[in-house]
Amino acid sequence: MTKKPINILEINNLNVEFPILGGIIQREVSCVHAVKDFNLKIKEGETIAVVGESGSGKSTLGKAIINVLKLTAPDVRVTGEMLLYHKDNYIDLLKLNRKEMIHFRSDIQMIFQDPYSSLNPRMIVKDIIQEPMDIQGQLIASEREEKVLFLLNKVGLSKEQSTRYPHEFSGGQRQRIGIARALATDPKIIIADEPVSALDVSIQAQVINLMMDLQEEFNLTILFIAHDLSVVKHISTEIAVMYLGEVVEYGNTETVFSDPQHDYTKTLLESIPHPDPVGREERKEERLKLERFSM
Repeated sequence: MTKKPINILEINNLNVEFPILGGIIQREVSCVHAVKDFNLKIKEGETIAVVGESGSGKSTLGKAIINVLKLTAPDVRVTGEMLLYHKDNYIDLLKLNRKEMIHFRSDIQMIFQDPYSSLNPRMIVKDIIQEPMDIQGQLIASEREEKVLFLLNKVGLSKEQSTRYPHEFSGGQRQRIGIARALATDPKIIIADEPVSALDVSIQAQVINLMMDLQEEFNLTILFIAHDLSVVKHISTEIAVMYLGEVVEYGNTETVFSDPQHDYTKTLLESIPHPDPVGREERKEERLKLERFSM
């Protein structure tokens, strides 16, 4: 009998509000509702894409899941349920304090958008990847070093590169380091926050293919955050489209692409560039006319 996939993460009625303070005594005068009544169930081993333009609340959602919003915004209000499946029970992450959250941090890791600023420039690569294991107190020193080399190999980097600094790598290589770091604690869930948006198009495909290979090998569950629907088409099983903090459309990837229901989803799909070889000469002629006109 085939084992039914479990919901490894259930998000129920999640709301994130940032208070706006004003006046002499800095009282709350309003608030920004960054995420509104968000609901999502993620099954083990699947990839859910959360798509929307900048300001839609998708990155705030990712940070809320790993419970780090209060580090940069102490006054933020996060309500609802964030249920993580852990040892045959569901743990509400939103009810945990910072010390309690450490025990579950290894289950959920994040790949950040900017491979240039997300890596400590003063640390060599092997220390960057090993740091999460140090924090979690996992393995003895020799085992940690061995695991670092194992992860570097998995993301396509060599042992010799482990003693280099981040500035010695390209953007794509830095993101591979970020992926290796995210895998260091053997997580169940990866929050990938715009992991390829800062990379060249040719490198984007390489990183996405790498993530798909690693997902299959390590049975990872991925929440893939992006602003471009074309990026998530081949990696996601389902898509949630966010607009102004709310999910305006949700469905399997094929249906969202072939039969979008919401006007915002249709607009995102229409914004995907489509090569048009037939009209190439006409566009070239128009550009030449404009150039001659501006001379």
